[in-house]
Amino acid sequence: MERRPSPSYSITIRASIENRIGMFARIATAISEAGGDLGAIDIVRVEKGRIVRDITVNATDEAHEKRIVNAIKAIEGVHVIRVFDRTFTAHLGGKIEISPRYPVRTREDLSKVYTPGVARVCRDILQHPEHAYRYTIKGNSVAIISDGTAVLGLGSIGPEAALPVMEGKAMLFKEFGGVDAYPVVLKTRDAEEIIRTVELISPAFGGINLEDISAPRCFYIEEELRKRLDIPVFHDDQHGTAVVVLAAMINVGRLLRKDIRKMRVVIVGAGAAGTATARILVAYGIRDVTVCDREGVVYRGRRRDMDPYKRRLASITNPRGLKGGISEAMEGADVFIGLSAPNVITTDDIKRMGKEPVVFALANPEPEIPPEDALPLVKILATGRSDYPNQINNVLCFPGLFRGLLEVRARGINEEIKIAAAEAIAYTLKDDELHEDYIIPGIFEKKVSEAVAHSVAMKAREAGLSRR
Repeated sequence: MERRPSPSYSITIRASIENRIGMFARIATAISEAGGDLGAIDIVRVEKGRIVRDITVNATDEAHEKRIVNAIKAIEGVHVIRVFDRTFTAHLGGKIEISPRYPVRTREDLSKVYTPGVARVCRDILQHPEHAYRYTIKGNSVAIISDGTAVLGLGSIGPEAALPVMEGKAMLFKEFGGVDAYPVVLKTRDAEEIIRTVELISPAFGGINLEDISAPRCFYIEEELRKRLDIPVFHDDQHGTAVVVLAAMINVGRLLRKDIRKMRVVIVGAGAAGTATARILVAYGIRDVTVCDREGVVYRGRRRDMDPYKRRLASITNPRGLKGGISEAMEGADVFIGLSAPNVITTDDIKRMGKEPVVFALANPEPEIPPEDALPLVKILATGRSDYPNQINNVLCFPGLFRGLLEVRARGINEEIKIAAAEAIAYTLKDDELHEDYIIPGIFEKKVSEAVAHSVAMKAREAGLSRR
């Protein structure tokens, strides 16, 4: 699949240009011929006989950036002064900071927020531990925990290299949910050490968001932390994805006027996201869900490449006892959900599906089938990418979900709460808004997080998980 220029490979080229007619047209032509996407053009200063401009261009990768710069350098009368990588510039010094909510300008201020006044608040929390939610950051804080072993598109890169991702996650928590989230990357891959570390730091937080921890360790870590902690523990790679996929499925049913509980669904990928998606679809009532991994269909009694989590998955899926590969599983299927790797299905596989096939090709950045190949054959296509319609993005879930859990000071989270979040996302769109290219809200629609927060808070109260 041909890659398109992207803002993630965006550069600003500062160039000194001879001030004569036609010069900028030559630069624009050079960028176009090199395959770049020309963006903003700003005048930095005017010098005698020359103009210094900042020219912003989107490219497809770093090698493409260099080709674009070289094409501009080759123009007579143009001198490239400097090239800024706009993505790296956005990360300079880190992307988040802590700011005081109460000003400290006088001795009176100091005596209230620190010594001696703070001692009064400490004694109050000692007598009433639940007041930590009221008088500290605990009431609005989430720890983003990662060991950097399963970073999307990068794999096992370690804690330091994973930190920019966790910072980005913290930004999304704040922007879309008003939640203060803190990146905590751990220099260990030992599951027991991770569990114990999170347990020890948990008093400062109202919730724990596990992130980019490889399977199957992520299943065990989440299960153990849920047993040990009295705050919600949520592995977003699993359940955030599952919630948004279910939301999209609900709207597929609304749009096509079909009962999704009667659909045949094939999921490719039995890792964190695939397992959680299968579980939430089954919990919602979709009876015919079949999961495939590298070895083919997951079924009861399979011996090759099975672990306790896949055996548990096999016990609730594949009711027809299918065996074989992905192509066999897709015969007559209504929905394909890919949570695996690029190019694992073909157009022939889609042709094997039933009428009005629905394909969610969610591997990122390269999906399970090139969208251009799938689009002529499917009724509805969704991907994990922002440059195609129907982006399945976890940001639709986790900010609002934690906002709702924190508002009720939740003790935990269950499957009913996740389903409530999915329904809230889905029904943000009215019936007359639904379209084949619009089955899921856009990620910048802030009404989504508000709807999710409300539904989650209500469901947590109903489930008896609320402290308020």
